[in-house]
Amino acid sequence: MSEIRWIVLDIEGTTSSTESVHVGLYAYARPRLGPWIDGRPGDPDVRSAVAQVKAEAGLPEEAATAEVVRVLHEWMDGDVKATPLKTLQGRIWAEGFAAGELTAHFFPDVAPALRAWHEAGHRLAVFSSGSVASQRPWFRHTDAGDLSTLVERHFDTVNAGPKREPASYTRIAQDLGEPATLLFLSDVPAELDAAAAAGWRTTGVRRPGEPSAAADFGPHPVVTSFEEVRVR
Repeated sequence: MSEIRWIVLDIEGTTSSTESVHVGLYAYARPRLGPWIDGRPGDPDVRSAVAQVKAEAGLPEEAATAEVVRVLHEWMDGDVKATPLKTLQGRIWAEGFAAGELTAHFFPDVAPALRAWHEAGHRLAVFSSGSVASQRPWFRHTDAGDLSTLVERHFDTVNAGPKREPASYTRIAQDLGEPATLLFLSDVPAELDAAAAAGWRTTGVRRPGEPSAAADFGPHPVVTSFEEVRVR
């Protein structure tokens, strides 16, 4: 079997608790969406995200910010992995981290494992539905110190594609290398299925108390801590 060269990490439910995202980060972004949009009328990323929201929600082009925010809040409530929502949230969160108003939560076993894997020569990447703009500060401002220097590559639904489609993992492999040398860690069986279909190696992460704690991981190896992950 080929040696693992890259370990690719999911975030929510895998490295970090779902609650820390849905309660902490979502609560931070929710009241800021409207002012953020209105305060950056010339920002091309904001304009593009707003246009995408209107298009996906069937809103008229002249719809007011309040209507756009209503849709964004509905998506947040339903945990919809919509790219324009992730883009706007990511920008807001990045500012919050930079201002010292946010700190990322990581499970206690994660930081030691990441440092050990990095020291052993394994390269680390992230594939999350959260935007790259939110991933970078998430790893930089953590309760376990700055972990951003350990992570070399970041992938999201914009630069890779949906996390439950094999084509997204094929696309990432074109950047990282032979699929058999890539290991994906996630708490979502459907994501692991997609990665395996693209030729990747996979490991399911079953975190007690997380939404996928009782999930059926099928043929994928399963761990409850990064200490149990086999990287050889």
